[in-house]
Amino acid sequence: MMYKALLSAVLLAVSLTVAAQPPKGQAKPNSVYGVAPTASGAMDALELPRMLQNDSGKLSLKIKAKVLDVCPKKGCWMKLQVNDSTTAFVKMKDYAFFVPLDIKGKTVVLDGVAYLHETSVAELKHYAEDAHKPQVEIDAIQQPKKEIRYTANGIRVVE
Repeated sequence: MMYKALLSAVLLAVSLTVAAQPPKGQAKPNSVYGVAPTASGAMDALELPRMLQNDSGKLSLKIKAKVLDVCPKKGCWMKLQVNDSTTAFVKMKDYAFFVPLDIKGKTVVLDGVAYLHETSVAELKHYAEDAHKPQVEIDAIQQPKKEIRYTANGIRVVE
């Protein structure tokens, strides 16, 4: 009986470790993660601030943007370039899929929902820790941040 309990615990630990890994393989053009969006009809992420400035709700839309950063632990979030001074923070809907780490620097099309969000200090510090930022940079986070968020249903690498 003890053997079965120990074996079950080991199998559970292994399965949780495997589940927390980014997808294998490279993020090549036409690689798809989640529900496959088409590249046609995607608007440039540059339009997001204008579209969200007067809207307190969520907008379903397809955008095209360059990936600036990705969660180095398991590929569970990304930062997109919106313009020279603005980024958008992307989470995958229901954590149903992750992206490979080499998606950083690629241009992608995302299908999902964009909205404005005030991110708490605790959450900002968590993401900075995920990204292996220096402790001095993490400690400097003292204010919540209003940012563009995007919940992706699917992502396609286009370049």
